[in-house]
Amino acid sequence: MSVEQKRRALITGASSGIGKATALAFAKAGIDIALVSRSVEKLTAVAAAAEHVGVTAKVYAVDLACVDRVQEQIQAIAHEFGDIDILVNNAGMGYTANLSDTPLHDWQRVIDLNITSVFQCTMGILPAMRARGTGTIINVASIAAKQPFPGWGAYSVSKAGLIALSQTLAQEERAHGIRVTAICPGAVNTELWDTETVNADFNRSNMLTPAIVAQSILHAALLPPQAAIDELILMPSAGVL
Repeated sequence: MSVEQKRRALITGASSGIGKATALAFAKAGIDIALVSRSVEKLTAVAAAAEHVGVTAKVYAVDLACVDRVQEQIQAIAHEFGDIDILVNNAGMGYTANLSDTPLHDWQRVIDLNITSVFQCTMGILPAMRARGTGTIINVASIAAKQPFPGWGAYSVSKAGLIALSQTLAQEERAHGIRVTAICPGAVNTELWDTETVNADFNRSNMLTPAIVAQSILHAALLPPQAAIDELILMPSAGVL
């Protein structure tokens, strides 16, 4: 792709954590960004920082938990913003409880947001990528997909499912010029640890930072078209945490 040809990315969960860091990393790389999250106020601040660097950044309030509407909403965003070259499916939730203590309602919430919304976001973008014969989809999974932890059952299952989704999509869409990457970070110091569905006490100073993960996402996105990172495991040098 020539330098003159501006790239556009859509990033979900862009108001904080890995999504926010990715938005800013993309902006510094000259990539225009469509930012998706529930919080317009937080997104607006991220967009302002991105535009300060000199790219176009627009905000879109979408509740990805309402999975039956997501595909249509994402498709509408792409139509309004312009063809999406890079889709970063980052939005997700953490959840801790032993499986025997996990109500079906909570299980479904985790699966809906961490897998089904990613499937629907992808379906909103995929037809246009196929029509152009090019595109990069990056799904933010977790080391929990590879190494399930007790008390993290629903989360681990959702992230393992996300890897299977990524691998299947990569094989199905390779012939259409579309590459798919699954990024599996170890523990990252984000607001996830402060949410009401997560009860864990870890030393956050040993965790990866969102900016470090964002650099890996940017690297995967900027690879030449003839190369693809299928899967990337990114761990803190201190170990699992």
